[in-house]
Amino acid sequence: MIPLSTTVRIFVFTGVTDMRKSFNGLSGQVVEHFDVELLSGHLFLFFNRRRTCVKALHWDNDGLVIWYKRLEAGTFQLPTAKGNAVDEQRAEIDHTDLSLLLSGIDLTSAKRRKRYQVAG
Repeated sequence: MIPLSTTVRIFVFTGVTDMRKSFNGLSGQVVEHFDVELLSGHLFLFFNRRRTCVKALHWDNDGLVIWYKRLEAGTFQLPTAKGNAVDEQRAEIDHTDLSLLLSGIDLTSAKRRKRYQVAG
């Protein structure tokens, strides 16, 4: 699992990404599709067309880091996009959803039980 603090937000690009892209190409996609500063320390996920590969881009205090995972069998399930009409190729998930997504659990059928949340 990717070590992240609880303050890190996780953004998912639900469109198709060319997995040959590296730091500059993925950074360009962040700037183009997200209204978040690239160097804010948040995590950005990108998937290939067949959803067998995922790349995660993260600013780690003094440089960008890319994590890459390729599945030998099966596919990743993308979360539903919650964007506006202009760009519906982005979604935001929490740390639990990230863990479930990378473990291959169907996010739509997973049911959350009631928990306390701070009002805000």
